[in-house]
Amino acid sequence: MGNLLKVLTRDIENYPHFFLDFENAQPTEGEREVWNQVNTVLQDSESILTGLQAYKGAGQEIRDAIQNPTDMLLQDRAWNSVCPLVIRLKKFYGFSLRLEKALQSLLENLTCPPYTPTQHLEREQALAKQFAEILHFTLRFDELKMRTPAIQNDFSYYRRTISRNRINNMNLDIEKEVNNEMANRMSLFYAEATPMLKTLSTATTNFVTENKTLPLENTTDCLSTMASICKVMLETPDYTSRFSSEDTLLFCMRVMVGVIILYDHVHPNGAFNKSSKIDMKGCIKVLKDQPAETVEGLLNALKFTTKHLNDESTPKNIRAMLQ
Repeated sequence: MGNLLKVLTRDIENYPHFFLDFENAQPTEGEREVWNQVNTVLQDSESILTGLQAYKGAGQEIRDAIQNPTDMLLQDRAWNSVCPLVIRLKKFYGFSLRLEKALQSLLENLTCPPYTPTQHLEREQALAKQFAEILHFTLRFDELKMRTPAIQNDFSYYRRTISRNRINNMNLDIEKEVNNEMANRMSLFYAEATPMLKTLSTATTNFVTENKTLPLENTTDCLSTMASICKVMLETPDYTSRFSSEDTLLFCMRVMVGVIILYDHVHPNGAFNKSSKIDMKGCIKVLKDQPAETVEGLLNALKFTTKHLNDESTPKNIRAMLQ
């Protein structure tokens, strides 16, 4: 067990520093049940990303239909183009609900007494790896979604068309798949700039609220420890040289940003405050040391999806680093 997760002998600025092998951690018998449940969800994550990446939208068909409102052939074509896309969007939204449950299941196991977050991460490395994989997926999904404006255009057209009820007996079976309540929930989800991060932030906040007997620090310390693990691995050549794949570097960066955002939403004072257990200056520096095109989306996530960056308590030098 100790081979995968090691406490570094140096303790800089009193932050916990670890090396966790994100590439090879395997579940122990004690982790197996939860690991299997979460793995069932994660197994579908690549197909979700592939589906989103291939999303081209029905922009042309919608424009043609709007410009020629009396041409029923063009109305039919637009409607029949949008309906399969709405089914796909429902699938993405449904996956976010599954991911939410998986995250809460992992939080339960990585924060429960009597162990500290450090001890949990040492004992349950495979669950920590899954937690990281959820965050990695989340930032990849949101990066793709931000580059796909067709999603909201298609869904808006779908909702307008349904509400006008101008199309009679044309594939209206879709309302059995996406009824009004589902459409409302999907609309709220896709209205977010980063819908998956919003889902995880809300799930983490709800986890803290619902588990009143669990000290808040159990959850925030878990998140800050994960951030420190990633920061140290990224800034230490001895550790980055152990990665068998270059993709692991970006994986660590995404996970670090993900846990910072969750911490910022859950901790009353946020991640940027001087009292924060996350070395924000160090984390941002690690990102800025990477090629700009690699980290632009991650820096934007810190700028636009955190809660406390613009608080008065945020040091000016930290704010300036993210300008």
